[in-house]
Amino acid sequence: MYDGIVQELIDEFGRLPGIGPKSAQRIAFHILQTPSFDVARLAELLTEIRERVRFCEVCGNVAEQERCAICRDPRRNPALICVVEDAKDVAAIERTREFRGLYHVLGGAISPIAGIGPDDLRIAQLLSRLADGTVQEVILATNPNLEGEATASYLSRLLTSMQITVSRLASGLPVGGDLEYADEVTLGRAFEGRRVL
Repeated sequence: MYDGIVQELIDEFGRLPGIGPKSAQRIAFHILQTPSFDVARLAELLTEIRERVRFCEVCGNVAEQERCAICRDPRRNPALICVVEDAKDVAAIERTREFRGLYHVLGGAISPIAGIGPDDLRIAQLLSRLADGTVQEVILATNPNLEGEATASYLSRLLTSMQITVSRLASGLPVGGDLEYADEVTLGRAFEGRRVL
């Protein structure tokens, strides 16, 4: 649609997940039209992130050292491990300030349609972390979708023989939502997860 390098920039932004053609165009034109936008700093950060950021050798979270800040924190409870699909899920849970245990990032979820099986995830690393008997509870915090449920079910079956409590994050009605707009699965989960007041 545009000549040369402008279209190339739009195309590159469009390759990013969650960025459609319109968003890619808006970002590109923001960079072009905003004199104060520090293009050099953006380029520097993109280069640095490739060089400095890795995945924690213990949990799989993003880190700038061999171990992430959470795994290095002695105040965390090593008896609790929260299993998540991606590193961005760790950040979401940390924002709640409710969980003080450790994490394990699987690196995705079981999805036969996408060709992702249990061997493609960091399940073997999880099992080796559980082998020493320190962990007393594993909290499965995979996404409440088909792939996340399949992953949680698989892990639950795998861990039941290990004398470890396995729990799943509750799911159901969102705060501020109306019952009439809830789908059957969400409403069913809300009934399953109800608690005595």
